[in-house]
Amino acid sequence: MNRPPSLQSRTAFASLRYRRTRDRAIEIVLLACGLVAVFATAAIVFILVKESLAFFAHVSVREFLTDTTWTPLFDDAHYGILPLVAGTVTVTGVALAVAIPLGTLIAIYLSEFAPHRLRETVKPVLELLGAVPTVVYGYFALLTVTPILQKLIPELPGFNMLSAGLVIGLMIVPYVASVGEDAMRAVPRYMREGSYAMGATKLQTALRVVVPGAFSGLAAAYILGISRAVGETMVVAIAAGMQPSLTFDPTQPAATITAYIVQVSLGDLPHGSIGYQSIFAAGLVLMLMTLLFNVIGFFLTRKFREAY
Repeated sequence: MNRPPSLQSRTAFASLRYRRTRDRAIEIVLLACGLVAVFATAAIVFILVKESLAFFAHVSVREFLTDTTWTPLFDDAHYGILPLVAGTVTVTGVALAVAIPLGTLIAIYLSEFAPHRLRETVKPVLELLGAVPTVVYGYFALLTVTPILQKLIPELPGFNMLSAGLVIGLMIVPYVASVGEDAMRAVPRYMREGSYAMGATKLQTALRVVVPGAFSGLAAAYILGISRAVGETMVVAIAAGMQPSLTFDPTQPAATITAYIVQVSLGDLPHGSIGYQSIFAAGLVLMLMTLLFNVIGFFLTRKFREAY
């Protein structure tokens, strides 16, 4: 004879069903949040590709990739993206020449040498630098850094890629230093102790054990810095000038991809015109450049993660 379930059994069953329902609801919410990011990325790629195809219906891909003149807003229009790519690469290179060594050294010091109180003070201050509006950095480059550089290089023009790159480098130092320090702090303690047991000094341990062990995290910090430098807009728009020229000389004025996009977006070009559609083709190139850097960083991260 089957007995009816007791009150305790019914309560336990109801509680189990409630927990399962709650967990399922939380999973659905988390999945929806993840899909929002995926949908936003897919929508951005779709818009860029759609508008770029309309642009390439009037301009050949060969001309776009090989022409050395970029004057899409002139009567005698040319659509060679190389000058904008050269400006972007040059500014990014100057910025990385500042940010990667300086950010890495700061990360090593904060992780391995700085006292606890100093580290807890300096790191928030570094992260606050990342909250400064980029337009402030732009005017700092134009009104402070450029005059200082002109005293060292008298023939340096008022607008140049060097001052813009240096300030962008200082701007992304907090990203590199903060993420790099977190990566170094995550290196297991036994690796340091093993190095000390072999007679290594603190500096040798930091450079030969901690840095290689944290290289996957450092690579992520470098890629974040590269992406930030490639996508910077206001600093280059203010300090580097708006003259697209095919040069890799950082002492010369030039335009970057982002600066050109800002220039056109703030203008009065009619929607659907070839000049307006050119910003989407330029944006597509910028996205592919960033994607390339991220792919390189992914493989570097995986390689060093497997090695260590």
